[in-house]
Amino acid sequence: MRAGHILRVLRKTDWLLLFATVVLVLFGLSAIYSVALSHSDTELLNVKKQLLAGVIGFTLFVFLTLVNYRLLRSYSLVLYLLGLMCLLAVLWFGNTIRGTTGWFDFGFLSFQPVEYMKLALPVALAAYLSERARRHFGWRELLESFGITLVPVIFTLLQPDLGSAMLLLAIWGLMILFAGIPRLQFFLLTGGGILLGVVAWFFLLADYQKDRILTFFEPERDPLGIGYNVTQAIIGVGSGGWFGRGLGFGSQSQLKFIPESQTDFIFAVIAEELGFIGVTVILLALGALLWAIMRRARTLTDDFGAFLMVGIGGSLFVQSVVNIGMNLGLLPVTGLGLPLVSYGGSSLLFTLMMLGIVNSVARSSPQAGSSMIEWKGR
Repeated sequence: MRAGHILRVLRKTDWLLLFATVVLVLFGLSAIYSVALSHSDTELLNVKKQLLAGVIGFTLFVFLTLVNYRLLRSYSLVLYLLGLMCLLAVLWFGNTIRGTTGWFDFGFLSFQPVEYMKLALPVALAAYLSERARRHFGWRELLESFGITLVPVIFTLLQPDLGSAMLLLAIWGLMILFAGIPRLQFFLLTGGGILLGVVAWFFLLADYQKDRILTFFEPERDPLGIGYNVTQAIIGVGSGGWFGRGLGFGSQSQLKFIPESQTDFIFAVIAEELGFIGVTVILLALGALLWAIMRRARTLTDDFGAFLMVGIGGSLFVQSVVNIGMNLGLLPVTGLGLPLVSYGGSSLLFTLMMLGIVNSVARSSPQAGSSMIEWKGR
């Protein structure tokens, strides 16, 4: 690669995006290391797995940065169908962990297909919606885009993984709002969502999923079960103070009071051990990351790139809000991790790939002008 080309790439790189990404990954590795100490994991196996996923992920980040993101539009159908095949195959050949059959086990590493679908679905929807952005967005476009989303949602619910299924629906919802869904369709869609929620409660949700929701409203109904998880996380968050107890010295995390401390409740571990200062750095990094993505989406003149940015940014935003809300007792426990921070090789790998695509958009697209996609408000 010529020196001139390297300089052009570096000049067009979104350094705020990259800096925020590195900060979040490092905080995640530090928290996972701390949890490993509490579990007497002298070989630091989970830390090594996460570090390996991070190295591979950053390699793919660089690769996707250098590739023109518009090529994804040509392969959107292939990427989408591959995701459906993986989601279907995992139901028969996948490994079951905590009641969810959602992982392919390859020994040292495991692969969670729904994490791949969190990348493939925004690409597929961006390709579909970008072809219709300048035309009337009617019922046909609404139903067809919903159909594209519904198939992976159903496969994900069969695992069952309610949190990821709801995230896929949220990605679709944010992208059609960006497309300019008319207000009538918006209100009818909201009513349909409420009706679907009622149907899901009686016919689709498993008992443990209902218990999570009920316990969110009434924590005292299961203080030593599902309610215990949230209670201990809140205690951990509240006990951190300004500067925390120190990495590896949190009583809640080190004495194993906080369950799923390296995945669902890693935010509570950071809050207890690194305190208000550590939490502030996490929130600022997440805010900078999302601002860098949405800033670019508002100024793009390429519809495919704009939709892609909204889908990726929306996915990271929803996951962050839900995970932090879980740790603070403000939202029900859904099993969604904190992007780039929570333990999970598949999640870290595909999140870094998504951010590589975002950086490719930043590198390849001019910022001048305004997006051609606007809220129509009909």
